[in-house]
Amino acid sequence: MRNFFDKQLEELHGKLIVMGEKCELAIKKAIDAFLDETIDLNANVGEVSDIEKEINELEREIEGMCMKLLLKQQPVAGDLRMVSSALKMISDMERIGDQALDIVEIAGYVRGKEASGKIHLSAMAVAATKMVNDSISAFVEKDLEKARYVIGYDDIVDDFFVKIKKELIELLAKEDKNGEVFIDLLMIAKYLERIGDHATNIAESVEFYLTGNR
Repeated sequence: MRNFFDKQLEELHGKLIVMGEKCELAIKKAIDAFLDETIDLNANVGEVSDIEKEINELEREIEGMCMKLLLKQQPVAGDLRMVSSALKMISDMERIGDQALDIVEIAGYVRGKEASGKIHLSAMAVAATKMVNDSISAFVEKDLEKARYVIGYDDIVDDFFVKIKKELIELLAKEDKNGEVFIDLLMIAKYLERIGDHATNIAESVEFYLTGNR
């Protein structure tokens, strides 16, 4: 019975890794669409949309696996923490997929606009992507220090958002003709900030899984 349970946990672990990789790919393609004007935007939107659907399907599949484990196997201690953490993590990863799609859908409105180069969105995108990569790596590697590093790193992404918001307010006062572009850029920054928040949640789930402390 224990061997069968361990096999189910291993399968769950593998599905979580795949879902995390899908999130990372969705973010990369969304950011590339914004930063690289040589990319076919329509094709990129379609690709991110397809990945987002795959993430949603994985969420449903993993949720079903977790519920079966809880109801049929009645896990205890560390196993129970792993399953309950997985349920929390997939919710955050699903939202990351949504926000990647939001970013790529806005990208077409700001690409090529001079205002895009006046703020620090590319640096913020790198920081938010790093948080997602590291939070998922922390889970895969069972690395508590990396999880805690991600939690602390959220302050950097938040600082980027505050800085970008101030920059956009100043630009709007000087160049009101670009008001719509500035609002779109602020929305992208907000989605990146939310992605950082979800990465923090994933890291906190990893910490709970490994230590039992919230």
